[in-house]
Amino acid sequence: MLNLAQKGRKLPFLIVDIILIALAIYLAFFLRFESQIPANYLPTILGMIIIALIISVPIFYFYGLYSFSWSYVSTNELISLAKAAVLSFLFFGASTFILRDQEIFQGFPRSTLIISYFLIFLFCGAARFSKRIYLQTLQKGAMGEKERTLIVGAEDAGEQILRSILASKNSLYFPVGFVDNNPVKQGELIHGVKVLGKIDDIPLIVDKSDIKEMIIALSSGGAEAIKKAVETGRKAGVRKIKIIPSVAEIINGKVSVANIREVQIEDLLQREPVSLDSVSIGNFIFGKSILVTGAAGSIGSELCRQIAKFNPSQLLLLDQDETGIFNISEELKYNNPKLNFIPIISNIQDKLKTEKIFNEFHPDIVFHAAAYKHVPLMEENPDEAVKNNIFGTKVITEASLKSGAEKFIFVSTDKAVNPISVMGQTKRIGEMICQTLNQKNKTKFISVRFGNVLDSRGSVIPIFREQIKSGRAVEVTHPEMKRYFMVISEACLLVMQAGAIGEGGEVFVLDMGEPIKILDLAREMIRFSGFEPDKDIPIVFTEPRPGEKLFEEILTSEEGTIATQNQKIFKAKLSLVDGRKLNNCLEKLEKITQRKEKEKIVNTLKDSLKQLIPSYKAQKERDNKSLFLAS
Repeated sequence: MLNLAQKGRKLPFLIVDIILIALAIYLAFFLRFESQIPANYLPTILGMIIIALIISVPIFYFYGLYSFSWSYVSTNELISLAKAAVLSFLFFGASTFILRDQEIFQGFPRSTLIISYFLIFLFCGAARFSKRIYLQTLQKGAMGEKERTLIVGAEDAGEQILRSILASKNSLYFPVGFVDNNPVKQGELIHGVKVLGKIDDIPLIVDKSDIKEMIIALSSGGAEAIKKAVETGRKAGVRKIKIIPSVAEIINGKVSVANIREVQIEDLLQREPVSLDSVSIGNFIFGKSILVTGAAGSIGSELCRQIAKFNPSQLLLLDQDETGIFNISEELKYNNPKLNFIPIISNIQDKLKTEKIFNEFHPDIVFHAAAYKHVPLMEENPDEAVKNNIFGTKVITEASLKSGAEKFIFVSTDKAVNPISVMGQTKRIGEMICQTLNQKNKTKFISVRFGNVLDSRGSVIPIFREQIKSGRAVEVTHPEMKRYFMVISEACLLVMQAGAIGEGGEVFVLDMGEPIKILDLAREMIRFSGFEPDKDIPIVFTEPRPGEKLFEEILTSEEGTIATQNQKIFKAKLSLVDGRKLNNCLEKLEKITQRKEKEKIVNTLKDSLKQLIPSYKAQKERDNKSLFLAS
């Protein structure tokens, strides 16, 4: 049953179509007889109007011509109208042929049929586009109240943004023109707005057309093109530069004014766009009960946001951070009012409560993102790293296995490759726990490794941002320090993709692209903030911290990788884990950790890995400073 609001939207179009169809048939005869319609054809006109309405209105309804938004009407509706009009014409012509022996349908000019349906298409199309034409005209009239805006990118994304701006009477933008590097696009009109030149022409266009704002809508060209557009715009004096999100942030690929956001430093880094199989992720998530541990953290909370888009039957948010859980819950409640989510305050080390949660909610899929991640802190607190990253993981994996969860996805790190830090070592053992538990029941255990996530809590970007904001020197630990980076939204979507394609027992490795020099990142952030490096904001080099490498190793295991169907996801070729050896190592670690003897915990971790990983490089001793330069 349609609700009253839906009926209210459809009724005006239905009434208008009835009037326009009747008018079109009458005008067809009026034109055919040059305004002098013979009186004997008046019953014919009435009969044709009745038949046309009986045929056309249901066909128009079937083609969805009463179910669209008046403000957002597009060529799709025009094509649907054309199809409906042709089909109606064929049925109408057949009907008049069948009724040709009836007196009122004898001898009338058959040309009126063609004229009628040409006019029906014309009139009904005009009615549907009338509001959009009106809004565009109104917007041009109100241009003084809006910001004169240049759209960078004249492909699909730019066209969608323009259409959304023109359809929104409350939009703050007045689109003056496009720029696009495609030579074919030059001079082209898109919804009446012209492509004025290329990205290099921005300064000239800004000066000539008094541009106050830029919207970057580049669907191709990557970070280099975005960076060039931002730099050129800033040099031209444009202070308001905004951007549409990446495909990783918009699942359905549709962009609108609501999606436009400020340009961020992440947009300017050398990252290739991620290709996602939304269908496989949707099939993986839709209608399932999903549990996310560490749901208040950077990765966990973003996983929750992305999972919510694929309509799970319920989403369980588990974390011991009360404030963080409250914040993500409020956000999900506002952005996804129909989502069934349940916030849970709990510590993953609490075995009894964890088992109770699994027995009560029976999650189908578990994303385990709860972990202590800060390398220097874990060097100082190895007991907490072991308890949380190893034994907390053990509690969650065993509860998943016992309750019969479908899949368990363990969020790991590139620091688990030949690990030399406590954090990396504990995460590597977490991977091994998943490997040994796989195939013990129907639960499939999958691990996913990736590097640093841009702008996550405690990462280098917010630290640099705060230093620049306060006018302090930006602190970089070493001029040659390099790290792999990934945007948090695409990292989480690739984790979900890996979970969808995983068959159990794998350790997947995400392609992080090329490593980025931390010094270059610092300089870029200073420029992005409107300052000059080493002139307005100094860069200083600090002392190394323990537990971190100068370079993180390439995102492969020590034994290499295998390609998957997704070009950004690889499968690490790892040795089989000896379950008995692992259990012995875990028993030793548990006893040592209870004593809280820091050095013994560290040495036991290292010894455990030497026993469990044949190729583990034991010569990487912790006192070798060349391997522990800080980030």
